[in-house]
Amino acid sequence: MTQPIDVDLPHSLGKDEARRRIANNIDKLEEHIPGGAQVQSGWTGDQLNLDVAAMGQSVRATIDVKDKSVHLKVLLPGMLGMFSGIIQGALQQKGSVLLEDHSKS
Repeated sequence: MTQPIDVDLPHSLGKDEARRRIANNIDKLEEHIPGGAQVQSGWTGDQLNLDVAAMGQSVRATIDVKDKSVHLKVLLPGMLGMFSGIIQGALQQKGSVLLEDHSKS
């Protein structure tokens, strides 16, 4: 049984710019997961599908890019569901890292 987490991250970038920034930043996701992780991702239209393997667990997630927000949906398996509140808080607090622009150095 999975425990879903839904988080909305508002932005004023427009859909195309938000999608570009997420695409540029998704490879940094592994750095933000304690103990390291393996992340596989692929786009279907404006939705990024993620499979994250870390600490013996596999987590599925989607990121839906919209004109004024990004919607994250994370499906936590089994025991990770007990930490859903902590994980949801971390996503709300740190999720905006996905929308940062690192192309200008």
